[in-house]
Amino acid sequence: MTKILPNLKINPEELPHSVVVCGDPVRAKHISSLLTNGRLFAQNREYHSYIGHWKGKEVAVVSHGVGAPGAAVCFEELIQGGARTIIRVGTAGSYQKAVLPGSIVISTSAVRCDGLTSQLVPPGFPAVADRHVTESLRRAASSRNGEIAVHEGMTLTLDAFYSGVIEFPHGLYKKSGVLAVEMENSALYVISSLRGIKAGAILAIDGYADADLREEYNPHTDAVSNAIEAEAHIALDALVNIE
Repeated sequence: MTKILPNLKINPEELPHSVVVCGDPVRAKHISSLLTNGRLFAQNREYHSYIGHWKGKEVAVVSHGVGAPGAAVCFEELIQGGARTIIRVGTAGSYQKAVLPGSIVISTSAVRCDGLTSQLVPPGFPAVADRHVTESLRRAASSRNGEIAVHEGMTLTLDAFYSGVIEFPHGLYKKSGVLAVEMENSALYVISSLRGIKAGAILAIDGYADADLREEYNPHTDAVSNAIEAEAHIALDALVNIE
């Protein structure tokens, strides 16, 4: 008897080896609409799962919610179900003036400022994207003929979205060359390393990380929407070229 994945509610016999993940269930539904014969095949909590074909290859699209702990549950169960390549399609806040809202970042590694991974691995353990996935994302992005700015480099994973009374040292990481900050990459990279699968991430920049998000954050612009649409196509094209 097949064991259904407990939180995703996915039957592993239906799960393709190649998966795109994103935080927002609405975004997952939209990405699934790009697929040939895309359909919902499981839904529980924030985890909405779709299946279909992209350029002849069977792929899944699964939402993981916001933050590393809940996303880690998704990543672990996808791997238990047979996923061998996972690409995260997300959004992030820029740390660099040259990385403008509406541009894209291919994340090569993640600074582990989340709480989740410190409970999985020792402090010095790196959070690194698979080089084959990164290269495939790079090639897929370059094939779009420069229609959107694409950057590549380090990102940072942080649990806090809105600031509190403790000031996070954003400036330190800006000076260190980190391109952008988001909330799930380090979990994906650490878990994929531990479980022996390929993983990577591509991010649409929707603002600046050191802005006052309560006052200045507005991800609902045409430039950001175009970047999200572009990164979804890039991720799907990248999956096609990864064994």
